[in-house]
Amino acid sequence: MLDVQDYLKIFIGIIAILNPLGALPMYLSLTADHSEQDKKQVAITAAKAASVILLVTLFFGEFILSFFGISVNSFRVGGGILILLMAISMLNAQTSGAKSTEAERLEATQKSSIAVVPLAMPMLAGPGAISSVILYANRAEGWLHYLIISAEIVLVGILLAILMRLSGKIANRLGQTGMNIITRVMGLILAAIAIEFISLGIKGIFPVLAG
Repeated sequence: MLDVQDYLKIFIGIIAILNPLGALPMYLSLTADHSEQDKKQVAITAAKAASVILLVTLFFGEFILSFFGISVNSFRVGGGILILLMAISMLNAQTSGAKSTEAERLEATQKSSIAVVPLAMPMLAGPGAISSVILYANRAEGWLHYLIISAEIVLVGILLAILMRLSGKIANRLGQTGMNIITRVMGLILAAIAIEFISLGIKGIFPVLAG
């Protein structure tokens, strides 16, 4: 078990790396020709799919690392670098290529169903989010630790669905500048999380540095 403050940091970290506000422009563009009922269904399906992906990652991520013989510390460094690259893109108010590429976004406009791909994966629950959840799971042991993080993922999923349902009003109220400011703030938080992952991983690989 971790402290309440640590679980609050994990919750904020999951929100920051999913960056739901950053996904709103893509959601709005992909659902521009949809009816209100279809938009609602896309929002709910995308939020559910992203939550399920992260929950599966939470419970089976460490097993996958063990299966491929990857140490947690090595994964911390690799995942931290990936998250740092995403944070740098967010600080520039851009969508990271780790979330989705231009080719994927173009292909998505030609699909009849875009809720799971590319919205849920990789736009929301992409490599960075998956890496973070695996590393958060490794910070403590016990069923209560996993239960708390599971509850946080579900809460983030509910928040995603609400934000996408209100995306039109949010975009009109904040404007592009306001959304960019929030994205940059989330990017700054994400950069700090990435550096923490990298430093912990390096100390684990080279214990002499911990002293």
